[in-house]
Amino acid sequence: MGILEDLKSKILLIDGAMGTQLQARGLPVGENPEYFNLEHPEIVLAIHQDYVAAGADIITTNTFQANAAKLKEDEVLPIINAAVTLAQKSGAKYVAYDMGPTGHMLQPLGTMTFTEAYELFKIQAIAAENAGADLIILETMADLLETKIAILAIKENTDLPIFATMTFQEDGRTFVGTDPVTATLTLQNLGVDAVGANCSLGPKEILPTVEKIAQVAKIPVMVQANAGLPVMENGETVYKVTADEYSDYAEKLLTLGVTVLGSCCGSTPAFTAKLRQLIDQRQPVERQVKIGTFLTSALKTIEIKANELTLIGERINPTGKPRLKEALRQRDVAYIVKEAVAQRDAGADILDVNVGLPEIDEADMMKTAVSELQSLLDLPLQLDSSEISALEAGARIYNGVPLINSVNGKQQNLDAVLPIVAKYGAVILGLCLDEDGIPDTAEKRFAIAQKIINEAAKYGIDKTRVMIDPLVLTASAQQEQVQVTLDTLRMLREINIRTVVGLSNISFGLPNRALLNGTFLAQAFGAGLCAPIMNPKSDYMMSVVRSLKIFSNQDKQAIDFIEKEQNTQITTSNQSVAKITATDETLNLQEMIIKGRKELTEQETKRLLAEGKMPLEIVDGYFIPALNEVGDAFGAGTLFLPQLMQSAEATKNAQEVLKMRLLSEGKQSETNGKILLCTVEGDIHDIGKNIVKMILENYGYDIIDLGKDVPIQQVVDTVLREKIELVGLSALMTTTVQNMKKTITAVREVAPNTIFMVGGAVLNKEYKEFVGADYYAKDAMASVTIAQEVFRK
Repeated sequence: MGILEDLKSKILLIDGAMGTQLQARGLPVGENPEYFNLEHPEIVLAIHQDYVAAGADIITTNTFQANAAKLKEDEVLPIINAAVTLAQKSGAKYVAYDMGPTGHMLQPLGTMTFTEAYELFKIQAIAAENAGADLIILETMADLLETKIAILAIKENTDLPIFATMTFQEDGRTFVGTDPVTATLTLQNLGVDAVGANCSLGPKEILPTVEKIAQVAKIPVMVQANAGLPVMENGETVYKVTADEYSDYAEKLLTLGVTVLGSCCGSTPAFTAKLRQLIDQRQPVERQVKIGTFLTSALKTIEIKANELTLIGERINPTGKPRLKEALRQRDVAYIVKEAVAQRDAGADILDVNVGLPEIDEADMMKTAVSELQSLLDLPLQLDSSEISALEAGARIYNGVPLINSVNGKQQNLDAVLPIVAKYGAVILGLCLDEDGIPDTAEKRFAIAQKIINEAAKYGIDKTRVMIDPLVLTASAQQEQVQVTLDTLRMLREINIRTVVGLSNISFGLPNRALLNGTFLAQAFGAGLCAPIMNPKSDYMMSVVRSLKIFSNQDKQAIDFIEKEQNTQITTSNQSVAKITATDETLNLQEMIIKGRKELTEQETKRLLAEGKMPLEIVDGYFIPALNEVGDAFGAGTLFLPQLMQSAEATKNAQEVLKMRLLSEGKQSETNGKILLCTVEGDIHDIGKNIVKMILENYGYDIIDLGKDVPIQQVVDTVLREKIELVGLSALMTTTVQNMKKTITAVREVAPNTIFMVGGAVLNKEYKEFVGADYYAKDAMASVTIAQEVFRK
C-alpha cells in the first residue's frame, strides 16, 4: 500500500528536526548540513534511525538546501543520491525527499527568473525519483509563486506525490505576504496531495494558522511546528518547548483534522515518540470544509458568492480601444498598468486581461502583462483570450488561482482549454455556445452549461471551479433574447453555479448606454448574476453597484454608499460628479511612489526638475513623505512586501534622474550616512539583506554591500578603510549567530565606536543582547528608523 492509500485512513507521523540534530552531533557553524551525507553518513543515518525507532512513518532526507544555487552544481546529484540511500537504510516505511526554497527572490522583486528556479527544482525532483524517494515534501516555502514553480517542476518530470508546507509568521502571513487561506486554495488546486505549515512558529503559535488552513483544505493537512521560538541561554540557542508540551498542542492540531504530523527546528526523537503515543490513540477527524468558488492573487482571496456582486473590470481589452491597441503594439506595459490601477481604485474586484492583437505575440504579451500586474496589484486576474497558447502562458506564470476566460460547448475547445485549467488550478468561465452558435432558448443554453460542467469534472475540476456566462445579445437587434439570458441566469442559480455576464453588449447601438447597462445589471442581479464584467470607471454604473450592494446586505449600514454618494446627483456620464478618482495625470510624485508606479516616476522627476525644483527639495518634499507613509502601512500590516518593493523601485527610478542631474553639474549626490551591510560568515542567505539595502538607499543612505558569507576580517578591513559608523549584519540560521557575535567583537577591538544593527529570520531582542549589537531591526523599515536615529546623533 502506498502513502496516498495510507493517508486516506490513517494519521501519518513524520520525523522531526535534522539541522539542530546535526549541530548537536558536530556540524560546524556555517557548513551546509547536506555535506554530512557524504562526509559523515554515519551521523545522518543514526539520526534517521533514531526517528524510525521513535515511531516515524515518514523519514525526510537531509536535502533542504540541495540545489545548485546553494551548492556546487557537480555536488548536487551525489548529495541527493547519498541522502535518499541513507534514509532508505534507516528502515523507514516512507522516504520523503526534502525540498526547500532556492534562497533567491523571483523577478520582478528579485533577480531569479521563473525558468532558473524551475531548472533548480527539476534537477532535484528527477534525482529524487531516480534515487527511490517515495514522495517530495516542499517545506519552509514563503513565496507562493516559487512554490508553484516547484510543483510544476515535480509534476512535469516525475510521478512522485507532493506534500507542500509554507512557513508563516506570527502575523499569519508568509514573509512575502501570503495568508494561509490563499496558500491552501492555490496549492490544492495545483494538485498537491497534502498542504500545511511548518517551521517559524511553535505549536501554540501555529494553531491559528492551521485553523484557517483546515477550514478550506479538501486534501490532508500537514503540520510540523518548531519546538517553540529559539532563545539564547549561556551563549547557546535553546528551544524551550518540551516533548510533553508539544504533544499537548499536537492533540489540538489533531482535533482540527491534521493527518500528517511531525515537528521541526529544535525537536528530537523524543518528540516523535510522544507523537507516536498520541497518534496511536486517535482516529483521523473528519473536517467540515468551506465550499465555494474562490479566486486568488498571491495576497488576497476573493470568494464569488451567490446574491452578492463581484466586479470584473473590463478595460484591459483592445476591442474598441485604439489607445490600448497602440500600447500593445509598442509593448507599452505602463499603459496597461495605468488602466489596471484606475480600475482597482474605482472598485473592481477582479481584472480582465485581454492582450489579443493579430500582429503581436499574444502569448509573450500575456506573460509580460500578468507578471507586471501581479507584482503591483493584489487583485485576482481573469485571463482572457481565444488563443490557447496565450491562456497557458498567463496561467503558468500566474501567482494564485486565476479565472480563465473562456471555454465553450464546442468539444474541440473543451479538449484544448480544460487541461490547462486542471494543470494550473484555475477557475473556468464557460460560455453558452457550441458548434451551432448561441441557442435561442434558455433550456438549450443551460444544456451547454451542463455539458461544460460535466466535461470539467472528467479533468477533476469541481463545479465550484466552473463559472458560466449565459451570454448577452444586443437589445437593439435581438430584443427577445434579453429575457433568455435572464432565464438562463435563474436556471444556473438553481444548481448553485456562479455566473458572469459582459454588460456592455446589451446596449450596443442604442443611446444613453449607461442607463441601459445599469438597468440590465439590476435585472440580471435579481436573476442570479454574481460577477458582471463592466467598466468600473463609469460613475453611473458604480452608483448602481453601490445601490445593489445595500439591497444585498453587502454594504453594511450603507457605509460605502453614504461615503461615495452623499454629494452626487444622478447622471449617466462617465465623468465623476463629485469625487474624481485620481488619474495618472493628476498623481504627484509622492502618490506615484506610494502606489508603486515605477513606470511614471522617472518622467515626473524630470518634469519637476524642469520646473526648477532642486534635487534636495524633491527628496524632502516627495520621496521621504511617500516612503514614510508606505513604511507606516507596512508596519501596520495593511501593505505587504511586494508593494513595499514596488514603492522602493519607483523611488529608485526617480533617484537615478536626480543622480544624473547632479553628475551633469559636476556634483555628488548628498548622502545621509554610510552603512555597511552583509550576511555573516557561514550564512549564504541574503534575501532580507537585499531588501534592507534597497529601502535604505531610498532614504538617501550610501550602502556598501559586502554580500553573503562574508569573512570577519573583510568586515573589519572595510569598516576601517571606509570609516563606517553603522554596520548592519544579517543571519538566517541560529548556527551563524555566533559568527555575528565574533564579527562585532572583532570590529570593536579596532573601531570601538562602530554601531551595529542586526536582523534576520532567527534574530530577536534576546539575540541582539547576546551578540552585543546596539539595535535589533525586525524588518527593513525598522532599519530606516535605526539609521535615522544613529545619524541624527
